[in-house]
Parts: sequence; structure tokens; C-alpha cells
Amino acid sequence: MNRSFLPSPRATNVLVAVGLIALCYAMYIRYMLIETSSIALECDAGLPLARCTVRAVSMLLFKNQLFGIAALVLAAVHLVRPNLYVFAFALALSAFGLVLYNNGLAAMAAALLVVSFARPAAASTTPPEGEEAPQTTGPASSRAFR
Repeated sequence: MNRSFLPSPRATNVLVAVGLIALCYAMYIRYMLIETSSIALECDAGLPLARCTVRAVSMLLFKNQLFGIAALVLAAVHLVRPNLYVFAFALALSAFGLVLYNNGLAAMAAALLVVSFARPAAASTTPPEGEEAPQTTGPASSRAFR
């Protein structure tokens, strides 16, 4: 029986939250820390602030395309061996890459993540022991309900 990679509803909710949090934090880094000239002047002057450290690390990562490369590698790993945690990390890194100037590689990673939903999780995977075929009941107009 071929089963596609399909996270449970609870896992889907967590993945949506991970994606939105990563996207919002990447937008905060880009628009509040990197592109704001007053923050740039403070950090270039050498103030020892946490936001200057976050700005410097994020600039180092996106200048070397590390957000996009890591997202692409994790998405390829997920395509080969589907795993929910790898999917979550690849989703977060794709969000960071799309916002923080690594558009090409992060977009390819996001496309691989979408393609992974169509790929079977394993060719010969059987359902777990406790999981049986769904049992259906008769329609509400059947004699069993009277």
C-alpha cells in the first residue's frame, strides 16, 4: 500500500505555526534590523547590542547564501526520506531564505517541499498495527438507525 507523506492535523497546525513564525521573524530581521539606517549606524559604531549581533549573523548567513543552501539540502533530504522534523526545518529556512535575499535557492527548496506531498513515503509501508481500515456506517436513512 503506497501512502503519501501527509502530516496529521495537529502536525499541520504546528507546521503552519513554524512557517508563520519563521516568516515574521525573517521580516523583522530584514525590515527592522538590516534595512533601518539608524540601527545600521548604531551597529557600525560598535555598540554591543543583541540586535547588532543578530544583524551581523544574519547578514553573514545571507551573503554566503547559507539560508538557501541549507533549505535546499534539507528539502532534498526530506524528498528522499520524508520526516516531519526535517520538513519543519526546511520550511523555516525556506521562509528565511525567501525574505532574506536568497530567493532562488529558497524557492527551489519550497518547490521540493510541495513536491514531497505527492511522493509516497515508502514503497512497501504498511499501516501501523493499531490502525485498521476505516469502517463505514450505513446512511442515516437506513433501518439500523430506526
